[in-house]
Amino acid sequence: MKLNQAKIRWIIRQKLKGWPQKISPEACCYPRDAFSRFSRYTGKEPSIGENLGRPAKPYNEDEARIVKDAHQRYRFGARMLEPVIRKQYKIRISHNRIHMYLKAQGLAQENQKKQKRRKWVRYEREHGLSAGHIDWHEVDGNGIKACVILDDASRMVLAGGEFKAINTENSKLVIDQLVEKYWWLCPMRELIFDRGSEFGAHRIHDDRSWRLLAVSCG
Repeated sequence: MKLNQAKIRWIIRQKLKGWPQKISPEACCYPRDAFSRFSRYTGKEPSIGENLGRPAKPYNEDEARIVKDAHQRYRFGARMLEPVIRKQYKIRISHNRIHMYLKAQGLAQENQKKQKRRKWVRYEREHGLSAGHIDWHEVDGNGIKACVILDDASRMVLAGGEFKAINTENSKLVIDQLVEKYWWLCPMRELIFDRGSEFGAHRIHDDRSWRLLAVSCG
């Protein structure tokens, strides 16, 4: 979800009221870091798209020379040249700047297919709590498994926990946590998950279909 001036004014009003994000259920409808951006509000309302971000770093002839030399030696693209330059030349140049130097020297060009907007966008719901994603992940290979529910619109983690085993019962515990926190505000209409056994049971139907984990959204 993108911010606009009206949403910025709303967030500033809540911050001035002393309403922290962690206890404001409406905050899940906005980007998860939106409230923290205005934690040091000074009285001047920020404007969308005006002088935002760091100033552009100027073209550096020494970096351009290093990139050209590395490309001639290894014939790699920008992403593969980044670690090579860092190790061989003891200088850190991001792959985006490497690509900029390669384009300026006629050694690379833009991929037109990558310039087009993708038809499918992973996070595209307009309102928080309209849909969520639940999945399991291994935590640093130490045997601990984490299950979290992510809001589709704001990408905020709505519920989660760490467990020793991946199973249906632990999945239900995380869903119960979601219900306890947010059902009084707005029952989630959709909860998206894969067909893993941790969200259902063994194939028991004649057509070998899964009996998926039932979630009440009423």
